[in-house]
Amino acid sequence: MAEADYYKRSEISNSDLSWLKQQLWPRVMPDPTEAYKFGSLIDAMLTEPERVNYFSYSLGDVKYKKEDFAVAEKMKKAFYADPVASQLLKVSVGQKEMSRMMQMYYGGLDFSLDVRCKWDLWADILRHGGDIKSTTATTQSEFEAACTYFDYDRQRAWYMDIANTDKDILIGISKKNFKVFKLFITKDSDFYKSGKDKYLELAYRWWLLFGNSRPC
Repeated sequence: MAEADYYKRSEISNSDLSWLKQQLWPRVMPDPTEAYKFGSLIDAMLTEPERVNYFSYSLGDVKYKKEDFAVAEKMKKAFYADPVASQLLKVSVGQKEMSRMMQMYYGGLDFSLDVRCKWDLWADILRHGGDIKSTTATTQSEFEAACTYFDYDRQRAWYMDIANTDKDILIGISKKNFKVFKLFITKDSDFYKSGKDKYLELAYRWWLLFGNSRPC
């Protein structure tokens, strides 16, 4: 499915929860447009290389600077040089879509939503997947702090529960020093638990406001 078509689907996504959070509790954030654009490039280089045009410096219809491609290439090489990251890539399919009706419990009430997610990496043989993040962090501790600040804990708990998997991994690649950071997640981890708490509250508020539908 084309990326644009995926975002038109009717199921509720983690991005929808992010939108709702910003409506309920606005906070000043940097414009994410360029970060998303660059992140899409490194994701595609690793998981959908056939979409990347190295001659025109483009991804589909989106054009990039030559310098952006150079940085992304260095990040790709760093990813391949990491044994955990490269092995997961070898046994995974890229951009795996999942959806289902998910039962949830919050505030003393049971409710359900049609939900979806799209994994950067999903390995059936391992029964878990992972997500690739470009980051400005230069240390493991900085990367972990960024994961909490940007609600990656909520994203990963959401994905894990949709897939009904007990494991997950976040793989960060630094745009600054090209180090690779890994955050291993289980359902016993504080990272997963905090993420689930976050998504349950937002999913509950979504259900109260919109039911099992999207407002637009």
